[in-house]
Amino acid sequence: MVHPLVPQILDLATPIAEHLGLEVVDAVFQTNHAPPVLRVDVRNHQAEDTSLEDCAHMSQSLAAVLDETNLIPDAYVLEVSSPGISTTLTSDRDFMVFKGFMVEVKLTEVYKKRQTWIGQLLKRDDDYVYLTRKGKSTKLPRSLVAQVELSNQAIE
Repeated sequence: MVHPLVPQILDLATPIAEHLGLEVVDAVFQTNHAPPVLRVDVRNHQAEDTSLEDCAHMSQSLAAVLDETNLIPDAYVLEVSSPGISTTLTSDRDFMVFKGFMVEVKLTEVYKKRQTWIGQLLKRDDDYVYLTRKGKSTKLPRSLVAQVELSNQAIE
């Protein structure tokens, strides 16, 4: 369950992150700790990785705004970190970074006699997700794609 302060925290954190060239990926307020822990995950889309410096700048800027607004009146711990590598590909950046990796594409319905496709990711454009399967290029309509995940499975 999302803590009721998280939407307000995101409203404060998002413009700060954008000013720093970052994107807020997630925020969690864990009140079951003493003191409570506010964890904010950020991603740097201009760089290959989110650096420790990115996290430090975001932490300092967000802490100042949170202190100024007194949104969280009691003591808490602020953690700003990178979300790490997700196995689910969603952004254009994900599809560029993981070009050549094995992926599993789940479709909303059967297409060419299968609903799940495993292959090497070539690219994604506005209309299709392109895979290589056993040396043969396959394009899957994006309108049918439910999910694309990194995979360690072999092509069946």
